[in-house]
Amino acid sequence: MITKERLKREIDQVQDQYLDVLYQIIQLFEYPPETEKHLLIERSSITEQDTTQEWLTFIEHTYGCLADDPIERGMQGSYEVRETIE
Repeated sequence: MITKERLKREIDQVQDQYLDVLYQIIQLFEYPPETEKHLLIERSSITEQDTTQEWLTFIEHTYGCLADDPIERGMQGSYEVRETIE
């Protein structure tokens, strides 16, 4: 039998990129089956809204951040001439 402690140890090993999916799976077990479909639809729309809002916030904070210090390509420099490969 799997204990909560063992399950928690396994969760600690999950890569960060999968935590959202794992959380959604765990949430499914907290509600009766008749409400699952409704909750999945509600959660997916909230997730999309959160992602959109996070992106817009990121753009607001970073847009024009290099306007006072533009990126410039430096001089190429000179390199030694080597033997040609035949």
